[in-house]
Amino acid sequence: MPQRKYSVIISNFGNRADRFLSSYGEDRTLAQLFDSATRTPGLAGVEMVGTWHITTRNVEEVRRQLQDHNLKLVSIIPDHFASPVYSRGAFTAKDPQVRARAIADTRAMLDIAADLGCDLVNVWNGQDGYDYSFQADYEQEHGWLVDGLRECAAYRPDVRLALEYKPKEPRTHSYLGTAAGALLVAQEIGLPNVGVTIDVGHALAAYENVAESVVIVNRAGGKLFHMHLNDNYRLWDDDMMVGSVHTVEYLELLYWLDHVGYDGYLSMDQYPYREDTEAAIAESIRWLDAMGCMLERVSAERITEVIRRGDATEASRMVREMMMGSAS
Repeated sequence: MPQRKYSVIISNFGNRADRFLSSYGEDRTLAQLFDSATRTPGLAGVEMVGTWHITTRNVEEVRRQLQDHNLKLVSIIPDHFASPVYSRGAFTAKDPQVRARAIADTRAMLDIAADLGCDLVNVWNGQDGYDYSFQADYEQEHGWLVDGLRECAAYRPDVRLALEYKPKEPRTHSYLGTAAGALLVAQEIGLPNVGVTIDVGHALAAYENVAESVVIVNRAGGKLFHMHLNDNYRLWDDDMMVGSVHTVEYLELLYWLDHVGYDGYLSMDQYPYREDTEAAIAESIRWLDAMGCMLERVSAERITEVIRRGDATEASRMVREMMMGSAS
């Protein structure tokens, strides 16, 4: 079985809020968040949100926490979604000063990432989009998006810039809404250090087959840079535990990740509102390990042959054998 590397967005261990309750837990210090990551079996890395956990002023503290807890900084996620300054857009805001700040904030995170030995900045620009018809100049704003991201990527060619897509929320329509849309933007930017992050929940909400999305993005010159893992019922980005709903689809996803040679981190991105956070993240990792063992119950050659034949009944029999240990 391939050696998979697991990480977590460190805010998964912190306080949570939704539209109805402002707090499902307690605010926690950076050290407490790192302690939770260390206590969670299987985690080797963390992702941090810029200005939430990491700023230009606390780089040395973050460096100490990473060293003390023996964790790798996998990516930094600039806050283009929760900061009030970006409530009307970041790279596509109609105010040029806001667009300039989005670029400056991203460049600052790129510098911090390089300083801490991290080669990935993950861009989820959740406020870049629109809500109503005749509200957006699609042509101009897509141009601003491409130009702004290109400026950021060109500034630090030694750090990869991964574009995370999502069909909606917080806007009703996101400019980076699908795997194909994010890939088109990455290709239009035209720089080798720009690629795509696939968030499983976002892909499910976009009614994608996540395994197919992995292949599509990877075929474009290896543009699959990063993975965020969670689960949902496709109606919303519920950020549930891995495999809790789409278990069979996760089996196929892991097979294709292995098939295309993805060797990056599998990063947990969940909102365990009512669950023990450490237990929820640990359970996701156990599911991933278990599904890896399920895949090993049949050979990769057999999976390839079943796919080649395209017989749905034969595929169902094989999946049952993976999951139940018997094909009878």
